[in-house]
Amino acid sequence: MTTKEIKSEIQKTLDNIPESVLQDILDYLKLIQGKSIDKIKLSKNLRDILAEDKDLLERLAK
Repeated sequence: MTTKEIKSEIQKTLDNIPESVLQDILDYLKLIQGKSIDKIKLSKNLRDILAEDKDLLERLAK
């Protein structure tokens, strides 16, 4: 996908997002705007790991 196509898809998706969530999305975009690609990838990878291992982390916390 080209950058233009991706932006178009993002816009289409945003048109269907509840208004109550739009501020959170804007805040997130502003947060990552000033970050390096490496930091963004690291954050995404950490988020993916936490989501995948949620049950395990809950069991370890007990």
